[in-house]
Amino acid sequence: MSSISQLIRQDLVNFKGYSSARDEANGGKIWLNANELPWCHEDDKHLRINRYPDKEPAHLLKRLAEMYQVHIDQIACARGSDEAIDLLMRLFCGAGKDAIIIFPPTFGMYNVYAALQGAEVIEVPLTPDYQLNLEALHKTWSPKVKLIFVCSPNNPTGNLMPEAEVISLCKAYAGKSMIIVDEAYIEFSGTKSMARYINDYENLAVLRTLSKAYGLAGVRFGVLLAQKELVAWIKNITAPYPLPAVTTHAVNVALSPERLALLRPKIEEIKSERERVRAALTPYVTKIYPSTANFLLVKVTDADKVMRAAEAVGIIFRDMSTKPGLEGCLRISIGSIEENNAVISLLTSLG
Repeated sequence: MSSISQLIRQDLVNFKGYSSARDEANGGKIWLNANELPWCHEDDKHLRINRYPDKEPAHLLKRLAEMYQVHIDQIACARGSDEAIDLLMRLFCGAGKDAIIIFPPTFGMYNVYAALQGAEVIEVPLTPDYQLNLEALHKTWSPKVKLIFVCSPNNPTGNLMPEAEVISLCKAYAGKSMIIVDEAYIEFSGTKSMARYINDYENLAVLRTLSKAYGLAGVRFGVLLAQKELVAWIKNITAPYPLPAVTTHAVNVALSPERLALLRPKIEEIKSERERVRAALTPYVTKIYPSTANFLLVKVTDADKVMRAAEAVGIIFRDMSTKPGLEGCLRISIGSIEENNAVISLLTSLG
């Protein structure tokens, strides 16, 4: 039995997911096997939304494999990387039995999905400069830990976690825990994805999303990249029709060469604006933390005052100041040039 099969919930070892009408269809011209209506509005014919969609269209998988430089069987699609997190929890964590490790302050949905699954959350706080505390992790780890989540660039701090440290985790916990690297913001970092190591480490999985750099937050599309055995298990527990036709259509359009050519300069603009905003605000705030994402974590003297002043002029920040390790901090997304100018104007006036 492989280490993946040993790590997943043992009550799921013989589990077989639902076989949908679309899964079982093979060719044919007249589809009468899924209880669908035979027509749709003329405006929607190109989407065929009266029919259940393919689970994962082959042409979409091919494009994703090229983009992420992995094999087609190493991709599991989901409704945002959030859903992939949920599926990982379901697959590996038995209620009241298993646990995950997270490094706070970090993305809050790890806690949410663990709670829904009844899994224990073990927190190993980041160091004061928001780096992984590997010594504390090794002292805290126990055999009940099935998933270790590393967010890189980290949300809400914005910093990358050292690649060498992530690899050391994969080696240290091979056959013991899955290392899940959440790369939702990596396009803004200028670094390569950890996905290039999935062939080397069976216990490594990488989360990617099109919500951030690709501007498709409203579409809800993300992927999990891992060795094919884990991908097969994730697909086995996925809903029968996980990707709406309108979603796959929007993703196909967004990933066309023409659209990607327009997107790349926008990503560079966000990176440039991030540094411009940092430089402009530095004299007027307590601290701005290093960021390789599309946001800045900014520490101010009075977070409540800044939030009230911002809301008064219609600017909305994310108040992180009540979270442990983030006292006095606000997370500020990098917007358009005009939006960023408004932020600079506001904070310099308050400073």
